[in-house]
Amino acid sequence: MRVITQQQLGGPEVLTIVDAPEPRPLPTEVLVRVEAVGLNPLEARLRAGEFPLLGTPPFVLGWDISGVVEEAATWRFRPGDEVFGMPLFPRPAQAYAELVSAPALHLARKPASLSHVEASALPVVGLTAWQGLVDLGGVSAGDRVLIHGGGGGVGHVAIQIAKALGAHVTTTAGSSKREFVEGLGADEVIDYPTVDFAETVRDVDLVLDTLGGDAVRRSLGVLRPGGHLVTAVADEETELIAEFEAAGMRFSGIAVDPDPVALQGLVGLVEQGKLRVHVQETFPFERVADAHRLLDGGHLQGKLVLTA
Repeated sequence: MRVITQQQLGGPEVLTIVDAPEPRPLPTEVLVRVEAVGLNPLEARLRAGEFPLLGTPPFVLGWDISGVVEEAATWRFRPGDEVFGMPLFPRPAQAYAELVSAPALHLARKPASLSHVEASALPVVGLTAWQGLVDLGGVSAGDRVLIHGGGGGVGHVAIQIAKALGAHVTTTAGSSKREFVEGLGADEVIDYPTVDFAETVRDVDLVLDTLGGDAVRRSLGVLRPGGHLVTAVADEETELIAEFEAAGMRFSGIAVDPDPVALQGLVGLVEQGKLRVHVQETFPFERVADAHRLLDGGHLQGKLVLTA
């Protein structure tokens, strides 16, 4: 089979296609023929050596997959089933490949309303948003939620989940993404290059941060007493946690993990017509370097996807 690997750390040009042995599914696993692979900013950082999660090269990146079961060493799926998910994270899933062996519990049946391209774009961002808003945040009807970076991968899915939960959603986004995030259901949009959210937003029950940087500390002032900030990117710094607690607020960092219950929750929202994932652009395996150049540039609208 073909896999995309790298022999050294560096820019997008280090990614190369090679032939590799097919993986074999262990008991409780399935072998998936991959139709599409969702790309995530973390993978660009791993490729460049900014974050040592996978150790030193050679390694194969990727976690988000959608495809068709070829072999099933489990009762949960049968050959021919269309599945998607985020297997094994943060351990290597080696998803930039034509075949992936994955635990059956880390996958779900692909909703018929989603193409493989769309389904592959959903797991990492969808599980991050779900775990932040539902599991950690406990968002419920009537809550006021601020989502930083509403036009990005996690942000655009988080807007839709928060709205499905009955929340009032404010999001930060550039003017070029205003129409996009409003179409997802955002009640208020803060044009962050020209408007300071810290001066205009108040009495928020929960902030979901997808940006990091000074947006985290500056969000302290927009929370109501007892409010909660959940960040998907900032470290749980002792000093920052203490600052929030001293002000009577909660601070949580989230590291997404495979979760069959949350994955099924996302499927439910998709099937109810309350959640869709936006794919900015797709690339064949042969253009993976071009895809990573876009990842490096940031400011994406939704997700990028590789097609096998």
